Amino acid sequence: MPGFWARLLVTAVGLWIASGLVSGIDFSGALPLFFAALVLGAVNAVIRPIVVVLTIPFTIVTLGLFLFVVNAAMLEFTAFLVPGFFVAGFGSALLGSIIVSVTGMLASWYIGPRGTVEVLIVDGH
Repeated sequence: MPGFWARLLVTAVGLWIASGLVSGIDFSGALPLFFAALVLGAVNAVIRPIVVVLTIPFTIVTLGLFLFVVNAAMLEFTAFLVPGFFVAGFGSALLGSIIVSVTGMLASWYIGPRGTVEVLIVDGH
């Protein structure tokens, strides 16, 4: 269960950073921020895999770049579902989804599957 809370916090931080860097993303407070992080996690776990499978031809033709569109659509859908979370348009959603993804990727280097900080020990031999 600590892994769930750690990932929720990482997603919330990513959304918060995105709202600071992208002018078209905004929150009306801390509660919508954390609720949006929770909903985005659920949307990415349930709906995104279905959309990715359905859009495989577009993804292949665009050499994987269409996944950026899918991620942006998931962020816009989250904004549609969460009151107090606003995404102005597709461009804002695209930039925001990239920022949230990079934040999550960087955090996953340090947070293990159980939500604990991972320490990598390299043996010098």
